[in-house]
Amino acid sequence: MQKDSFLQKKPLVHTIRERCRVCYTCVRECPAKAIKISNGQAEVITERCIGCGNCIKVCSQNAKVFRKEIDITRELINSGSKVAALVAPSFPAEFSEIKNHRLLVSLIRALGFDIVAEVSFGADLVAGEYKRIIQTKHYPPVISSDCPAIVNYIEHYHPDLVDSLATIVSPMVAMSRVIRKKYGDDLRIVFIGPCIAKKDESDEINAALTFRELREMINQTGLKPADVAPTEFDPPLGGRGAIFPVSRGLLSTMDVTEDIFERNVIVAEGRRDFQEAIKEFESGQIAQEHLELLCCEGCIMGPGMSPYPYFSSLSRRYRKRASVSDYALHKLDGMDMVQWEKDYTEYSQLSLKREFQRREIPYERPEKEEITKALEKMGKFGPQDHLDCGACGYDSCEDHAIAIIQGLAEHEMCLPYAIEKLHNYIAELNISNEKLANTQEALRQSEKLAGMGQLSAGIAHELNNPLGIITMYSNILKDEAPQGDPIRKDLDLIAEQAERCKKIVGGLLNFARKNQVNLAAISINQLMEHSISSVIFAPQVKVSLESRVQNPEVTLDADQMAQVFTNLLKNASEAMPENGGLIHIRMIDTPEEITISIADTGTGIAEDNMSKLFTPFFTTKAIGRGTGLGLPIIYGIVKMHKGNITFKSNADLRKGPTGTTVTITLPRIPKS
Repeated sequence: MQKDSFLQKKPLVHTIRERCRVCYTCVRECPAKAIKISNGQAEVITERCIGCGNCIKVCSQNAKVFRKEIDITRELINSGSKVAALVAPSFPAEFSEIKNHRLLVSLIRALGFDIVAEVSFGADLVAGEYKRIIQTKHYPPVISSDCPAIVNYIEHYHPDLVDSLATIVSPMVAMSRVIRKKYGDDLRIVFIGPCIAKKDESDEINAALTFRELREMINQTGLKPADVAPTEFDPPLGGRGAIFPVSRGLLSTMDVTEDIFERNVIVAEGRRDFQEAIKEFESGQIAQEHLELLCCEGCIMGPGMSPYPYFSSLSRRYRKRASVSDYALHKLDGMDMVQWEKDYTEYSQLSLKREFQRREIPYERPEKEEITKALEKMGKFGPQDHLDCGACGYDSCEDHAIAIIQGLAEHEMCLPYAIEKLHNYIAELNISNEKLANTQEALRQSEKLAGMGQLSAGIAHELNNPLGIITMYSNILKDEAPQGDPIRKDLDLIAEQAERCKKIVGGLLNFARKNQVNLAAISINQLMEHSISSVIFAPQVKVSLESRVQNPEVTLDADQMAQVFTNLLKNASEAMPENGGLIHIRMIDTPEEITISIADTGTGIAEDNMSKLFTPFFTTKAIGRGTGLGLPIIYGIVKMHKGNITFKSNADLRKGPTGTTVTITLPRIPKS
């Protein structure tokens, strides 16, 4: 009987994109690497998926979900046909809270099933076939085929081992053949168990429910175990097959031990162990042993088991194993062995054969150059850069690079690469923030200077005339006063102070004036040498010039820039302590700009004053020695040349040597 065509088209596992947090856990846990990361989202590749359900078990966000078949089950029940439920022997691990299994059987019957049988009898039959193979000394070693995820994995990824798979059906299919022989071929069959791969294993069943789905259906009825009368499974009843779902369950059902001396059987379970066993078997390293392989750590850990702990103490692996063992022991103690042997003899005549097919997933290893290119894009330029940390979900950096080339992964999945990229972004953001802060400060400074300039211009024009009159008449009175008259000294003082006021007013006009820049090509080396020679330094002050300029030609206003350099050199000289110091001038260039730094070993500028340097009339010099207009004028000249000026200074000996460094950066040709 074919399954519903709609169900066949629907993928077995898919991702709920809005829940995916892109932790790459599903990539890491998928043995088939059937997870594709695209635009930061994990997608299941249906063609590559083997139905193991590892991605479902490990996804903490429940972003991976499997196909539910509750609706088709209800349709079967309501179809009028007789429907049988085949319950996997792992049910005690799921329903540990129901102490009497007969109550669970009755709850399943209450859903509308006509027959409720246990798959453990099918496991008895399958175990008998495996026992015959193992006890036949000359029988070629085989790989167990009762786990559909293992079968899918071999058919897809190790097709050369298809002929080594045991041509024996799984307990589910064996039981479906038994139940149809007993109750008729028109019977509809629904499997109930812990495995999602069972949903696509065989067309001999009509639907497959996980234990999660069974819980959901029972909860929807509102029935509790106390609401039903206990009933037993329908015959034939299973025997040792009840222990089948636990680790080494197949061997236990066969009543065969894993003998290391005879080297007869190797058991491997879990995604890493079963893959390693297959690789060694294929390479011939363990070609003499039969392999019992399970994709999960026993069927009791299947993805169809409820993930949430109804009782937290019952949700652990070993507690689940104990629940199955307890059920199996009690079952065997009260079992009618005569009837079991009769049933076993009757149904062992059924054919339990099956066939397999090669469904190879095409794989072509990329060229070494492609792999190297992908690795280098992640900052891995040699073996020393291959951390193989597994954070991306792949076992090695090279595997990750191959997955990128195949379109299954992205560079950003590499944690060290992503962290380094993040650090670079942060560094770039800090630089951008610093530039923005400097620009905002420059804008505020420009606005402040513009306002002060307008005020200064008005004051200067108003003061010029009265200052001129004061100077003129003080000189006239001085000329008219007799020699030796004490008033001449007072008039000299008036004229001197008036002249000083005139200079201050001149400074105000220079500060306020929107000077035009007269650009001309000039040698920056010659300009600096001329500026140095224009300043009178104290004997204890040493000046050194270091020019590393490759191309000294620069376009600027020589007079204005000379004013900038001489004022800065004067400031540096005046900042020196009594015992003198050193002024070091250093110039470097690039094809686009020239940088001049003037560093002194003076007393430095206090940290509190750094933000006030370009404020008009602010000065740290003694009264009468500075107007506070020098640096604002320098700032304006540098900005008119489309340049930049910065100060670094230390005035605290506890923080290191004192001194100030002024750095001016000028474009070779200022752009308008």
